[in-house]
Amino acid sequence: MQLLERISVPTPKIYHNPALLPRLREQVDLKFMAHWKEQWGGKCILHGRSPGSESIRLDGNDYLGISGNPSIVRAQIASLQHNNDGVIQSGAYLLDAHPSRTLEASLAAWVGKEDGFVCQSGYSANVGLLQAIADEHTPVYLDSLAHMSLWEGVRAARAPAHAFRHNDPAHLARMIARHGPGIVVVDSVYSTTGALCPLAEMVEVVEQYGCMILVDESHSLGTHGPEGAGLCAQLGLTDRVHFITASLAKAFAGRAGFFTIPAELRYFVLHNSFPNIFSSCLLPHEIAGLAATLEVIRRSDKERVLLHANTRRLRASLSEMGYPIHQGSQQIIALEAGTEPDTMVLRDQLEAREVFGAVFCAPATSRNRAMVRLTLNAGLTQSEMDRIELTARQIAPIVKPWDWPIARRARAGQIGA
Repeated sequence: MQLLERISVPTPKIYHNPALLPRLREQVDLKFMAHWKEQWGGKCILHGRSPGSESIRLDGNDYLGISGNPSIVRAQIASLQHNNDGVIQSGAYLLDAHPSRTLEASLAAWVGKEDGFVCQSGYSANVGLLQAIADEHTPVYLDSLAHMSLWEGVRAARAPAHAFRHNDPAHLARMIARHGPGIVVVDSVYSTTGALCPLAEMVEVVEQYGCMILVDESHSLGTHGPEGAGLCAQLGLTDRVHFITASLAKAFAGRAGFFTIPAELRYFVLHNSFPNIFSSCLLPHEIAGLAATLEVIRRSDKERVLLHANTRRLRASLSEMGYPIHQGSQQIIALEAGTEPDTMVLRDQLEAREVFGAVFCAPATSRNRAMVRLTLNAGLTQSEMDRIELTARQIAPIVKPWDWPIARRARAGQIGA
């Protein structure tokens, strides 16, 4: 009893914050909190149950299952133990002898390009490149489903942005004819739906109208092409594409970004790309880990075969069950329930059976086109694939995918709309 009396319970601290601007308070209260309460039921739409040890995780991007690969871990540990002379500074100051430059050269050669930059994320890669190569006089034509970071790059460049219909080269051609030559921006594999870009047709339009093209290969680098060198390499288009960008947080399972450039533009970009100038470089163990990861990925043909086999199998079985997944074809599968409340029900039904996807909603999707995104990987066992299919079959009568808005639009002849 005396011991208990000596233990003092800390008094919760009360924080006093200064008043917010009325405009911000209005945005929080009217635009966000009203939505939070009415659509989300007073909880975050992105957060469901916590996965357990028996859960099947389809909510990440480690497509080849390389997280924890021993050779990658050894490279990171060796760098942490022995690299004590590194200076953390802006990437603009790194000399050619720096390990980061070696990594940049290796990545560029792998995808078939002359030079490139490694930076902090795929987001900063896209923003930094576009902010450097476009300006207020450069029209930029973006696929309507292009990643948000690409739109932000155009905004940073203060360039006029023109959206063209998703995967529609003919509409792109009409837009360029109206507004003049500029930069065309596409994803190779679209991050919300798993749709494959008709890249050859896009390149033909680019060449016809004297444009440049930027291809974001975040979701095809490592998974497509010879030694995983991406969709441009797979289609033999590398020499006809001006710039390739990628997040190295997908198949590389790291935390970095990369973009290619012609060698003649290196110092122009170095002095004009703000994310590169005003952010610190990657840490030594991150560089060492990415260099080791590149070698693992190049040798991962077996894993690429497994990934694409898992993709074909699950897409076929989901389609047979009535799930409208016609808007994509690759390892990203969008279960587009439509409204956010319906998407939360879908998520909860999946998670109750230990299958975890990732909820995507505005601003990652259009309003009322919310979805649970499933990302497949090479490490899924036959037993796990069986469980995923069984789960989809069990919940189908509950979530009724054949009644989702995207299914109704497809029946009305608006495939992919």
